[in-house]
Amino acid sequence: MLSNTCKYALRALIYLAKFSKDNKMIGIKKISEDLKLSSPFLGKILQNLVKQKLLVSTKGPNGGFALAKTPNEITLMDIVIKVDGEEFFTNCLIGLESCKSHDLSKPYCPVHYQYEALRQEIAKFYKETSLKVISKDIEKYEDLMKL
Repeated sequence: MLSNTCKYALRALIYLAKFSKDNKMIGIKKISEDLKLSSPFLGKILQNLVKQKLLVSTKGPNGGFALAKTPNEITLMDIVIKVDGEEFFTNCLIGLESCKSHDLSKPYCPVHYQYEALRQEIAKFYKETSLKVISKDIEKYEDLMKL
């Protein structure tokens, strides 16, 4: 499963895709209040995303964070790989080892073949789902959920 860090990163980038228009920066305080996340923890996550070139940031009174690319250019897979690594898409479901590095002379784990098809569908979803798609879809559910 995804780490909490990755879940918070996803929420923050979805938030920025929805609310940061025309390269307008949004401050960490506003983001953390709206998402109900710890400002110091979220700040570390966002700074890492700046290093990973998914976000840009500026300091000062009008500073904050914004997407480094258009929402259409950033997929969920981009975010997950930058935060948690590609292991989410390659690890064994029951944690024995990465299926990617499996010794072919040994049998796979008991759930490998059943899980492989699902893993491929999950990877396809993450690869094909951009922040633009999510930010548009979320408008339908704003009254029902908070990021």
